[in-house]
Amino acid sequence: MNDATAPASQPSERVPSPASGAFSIRGLRIAVALLALLAIVALVLAWRAQERVRGSERELVRRQQESATLVTEATLVARQAQEGARDAAAKAALLEARLNEVALQRSQLEALVQSVARSRDDNLVADGEATLRAALQQSALTGSAEPVVAAMKQLDDRLARANQPRLEPVRRALARDLDRIRAASVADVATLSAKLEDAVRMVDELPLLAAAEPRRDLARASAHAAAPASDPASAAATGSFGEWLSSQFGQASRTLAEGAWAEVRSLVRITRIDHPEAMLVAPDQAVFLRENLKLRLLNARLALLARQLDAAQGDVRRAIDTVERYADRSSKRTQVLLDLLMQVAQQARHSQPARPDETFAALAVVATPR
Repeated sequence: MNDATAPASQPSERVPSPASGAFSIRGLRIAVALLALLAIVALVLAWRAQERVRGSERELVRRQQESATLVTEATLVARQAQEGARDAAAKAALLEARLNEVALQRSQLEALVQSVARSRDDNLVADGEATLRAALQQSALTGSAEPVVAAMKQLDDRLARANQPRLEPVRRALARDLDRIRAASVADVATLSAKLEDAVRMVDELPLLAAAEPRRDLARASAHAAAPASDPASAAATGSFGEWLSSQFGQASRTLAEGAWAEVRSLVRITRIDHPEAMLVAPDQAVFLRENLKLRLLNARLALLARQLDAAQGDVRRAIDTVERYADRSSKRTQVLLDLLMQVAQQARHSQPARPDETFAALAVVATPR
């Protein structure tokens, strides 16, 4: 019985059963699923790794760009630092120069403070002496003593305000020098020059003996004739004739007749002439006469400005002789011109302006160190 069942059990081991086949298919599917899952995981891991690589590349590029920007900025900052260093060096040099200037100004200020620290009397004496010397130079240039007188008055006022006993000798010397300078007569060159200029302007209107007296205007003569006659000789000469015309033809005829008589009288002129050659001056020669007279007066003015008073007086004297010889001395303009030239001739005298030597000596005594 056992032998009969044994052969039957052996074939059953060789033929798979349906359950085992299903298990093998299931395991295959599981393996395939696992493989697919592994592949998917591998793909995800590979994609993530690639993304990381790309991110790393982008980060590297960004950092490289930032590094380039930083390098550019560092270069710019370095350049600015170099320029700042140069500016700082220039400012340092300027500050050093200003420091030297301030030091120089400080030394000058110290010197000024030391000079101011001197006594007021010494400063007053030094300033007064300098003012007097400048006034002497101005007086030598202008030929007038007025600058010296003004400077001495100013110094006297300052000394009076100071009210120092040790300065009283200077004030006394100033008073004596002022009296001496005022007593000395000095030619005022500026005033004399102005007078000569006025004389030159008056030459063009100077009435000459050779020039005829200008005729009166007819209307003025008629108006003068219509007014009451103030000249007894004229009234006597024209009285009877005018009365006859007035009785025969009326007042208008008398006025016309008197105007005509005035015109006739203006044609005749009686003048006493000491130099007959003055009447023989032709009109064209009268022009040269006036020009020569003006040139002589201008030469006198130049000589006066050059302090050549003798030459100026000679030219003025010759101009006076010319005016007296050829001009009408009865004219008021001629008299004014002669008076002006006489004043210039009298005042243009050689005299040196007095010097305040006594004041200088008193200032030197006060300025000596005690």
